[in-house]
Amino acid sequence: MVKLLPETGTAIITDDNLFNLYGEYFPEFPVLKIKPGEESKQLKVIESLAKKLMKLGIDRSGFILGVGGGVVCDITGFLASVYMRGIRFGYVSTSLLSQVDASTGGKNGVNLGVIKNVIGSFRQPEFVICDTTMLRTLPEDEYLSGLAELIKTGIIGDKSIIETLENNYSGILKRDRDLLSLLVAKAVKYKASVVSKDEKESGPRRVLNFGHTFGHAIELYKAVSHGFAVASGMKLAAIYSYKKGLLDRIECDRIINLLEKYKLNNDFYIPDKKIQELIFHDKKKSGKDIYFVFIKGIGKPVVKKIPLEEVVDFYIKFNMEK
Repeated sequence: MVKLLPETGTAIITDDNLFNLYGEYFPEFPVLKIKPGEESKQLKVIESLAKKLMKLGIDRSGFILGVGGGVVCDITGFLASVYMRGIRFGYVSTSLLSQVDASTGGKNGVNLGVIKNVIGSFRQPEFVICDTTMLRTLPEDEYLSGLAELIKTGIIGDKSIIETLENNYSGILKRDRDLLSLLVAKAVKYKASVVSKDEKESGPRRVLNFGHTFGHAIELYKAVSHGFAVASGMKLAAIYSYKKGLLDRIECDRIINLLEKYKLNNDFYIPDKKIQELIFHDKKKSGKDIYFVFIKGIGKPVVKKIPLEEVVDFYIKFNMEK
């Protein structure tokens, strides 16, 4: 990794947990630490980090290395995209969620109040290092949260990911390095192929939002981790697809059963008025409509522009029928 970094003008951003675990192995550069968790994704944190970079003398030729999970990657990428109007950066991705999703694709953002990633930028890192050995130190919930995004990638893109997850349950739970390296590589390859066609999400990239319309609402209202929220959102999206006649019952049950297998089949109730408010603030909306990702089968996503009210009505009816 050191060979990829400039000899001078480099700063490292990480969180307290990662520094305690791996700080002794960091290259000899200044380290800026943030608090772990979503609460650090705020503009005031970006401002504080920018001031520290100034004090360190980091200029337009500088480099920022983010070592951590999704939050650290988001903050590092966004800071690098705006500091001095843009400097170079790279990631050492340490969580499964980050390795299969957050560190790939060039999306960087912070939250505005409770609305996720509404302030951000598109800017690609110079490199991303994914070492699946580091996943062994992840807390169980964070590991399962990452599995949810891995399942998402399999549902919308590479169906061999789903087959591997179905057939290697014990190895996945034991965090077998070879299995995880294979799955992470497949997920990154698929996402990179989508992003390369549509970096700024004006068309094909929208499929990556499968499960996220309901998922983001659940994440905000219930304060659950991203992966668990998206897993619930995927279940709802699969059932929605079935109800609209796009997905057959067998495939719908296959998705729900896989989520159940990995302890991701949770229902999170949101009151009617609140779900409407949250859906109507979704950044994927377009006027009174929203781009919603349905599926016709494993590996067969389809994006449809539908009324926001229709999405809200489905959720309300789903809760009434339970």
